[in-house]
Amino acid sequence: MSKEKKGVRLEHISKIYQDPKSGKDFYAVKDTTLDIRPGSFVTLLGPSGCGKTTTLRMIAGFESPDEGEIYLGDEPINELTPNRRDTAMVFQSYALLPHYNVFDNVAYGLKLRKAPKEEIRERVLKILDLVEMTGMESRMTNQLSGGQQQRVALARALVIEPSVLLFDEPLSNLDAKLRVNMRTEIRRIQQEVGITAIYVTHDQSEAMSLSDQIIVMNRGVVAQMGTPQEIYYHPVDEFVADFIGEANFLKGKITAHEGEDGILDIQGHKLTMAGAGSFPVGRECTLVLRPEAASVADRGVLPCQVVLSCFMGSYQNYHVTVGDTLVKITEFNPKHKKIYDVGEKVFLDFRMEDSHLLQSR
Repeated sequence: MSKEKKGVRLEHISKIYQDPKSGKDFYAVKDTTLDIRPGSFVTLLGPSGCGKTTTLRMIAGFESPDEGEIYLGDEPINELTPNRRDTAMVFQSYALLPHYNVFDNVAYGLKLRKAPKEEIRERVLKILDLVEMTGMESRMTNQLSGGQQQRVALARALVIEPSVLLFDEPLSNLDAKLRVNMRTEIRRIQQEVGITAIYVTHDQSEAMSLSDQIIVMNRGVVAQMGTPQEIYYHPVDEFVADFIGEANFLKGKITAHEGEDGILDIQGHKLTMAGAGSFPVGRECTLVLRPEAASVADRGVLPCQVVLSCFMGSYQNYHVTVGDTLVKITEFNPKHKKIYDVGEKVFLDFRMEDSHLLQSR
């Protein structure tokens, strides 16, 4: 695609629905402002009901915002019907035409646009080569595997050369192994074509592996937007930390300052937290500790007791208690490491710079 790349901008977008039981209005999406860069791959991530699909459908034109404006490039598109927007959607159900073969399914959008016959053939064959479906033009869709059907759906969206490609949980109907393969293919194709992509999923591993930016949504609002690394290592709150991966939460309190550092008290044990000097003394805090960032040791940061010790091949899975708090630990490559048994009193060990401190709200 040689056309100019376009981004998507949402300015104070809201969508209001009525609860069928109570009859009361509620915000499915509330006052959301986003700026999605041209050529980037952005994922809307969150649990069911967080507003991610509604946001995607408003960009596509299947829903209209009750407040705010949506721009594609510099063009306001609120008033445009879906077929007049420079976007294409890849659906969860694939939405293939069952009585058409692969070629005709992919060519469908071009035929609606009355493209010349030779141009249609050239563009369809080119896009089928891109999604590695060359030679399957005459196959009927019911003769294809789930992964092949997904490739056809992707080809059909790409062939009309939209500025923005929208994905509504496109891999949820595939088995686990095929999902991993297809998300790799989707990312490869998006980067090769250079198209702006907006992807909806509730699967955090999918979001991490695909995205330039992740937008975590909760209850209709954006909880955090950032790169996968920013979201994972520096979550803004416990919801984001817990949703983007497994996390342990250790409650504590800032008791003093040492220059730019803060002294954190966790169950009577004093820890120096770099950069926490801006946290007020007496402030309740939560230390976020990822399972892979911690280990069990004879000496360490916090005393604990082992309540689960399970060999998982590539890692030893531990559960330990620090006081009344359960902490999960993933100890990779345990072959030559000391293995601790259930009931042993040991230490939770980690580097403070591998943890992240949140102020309690």
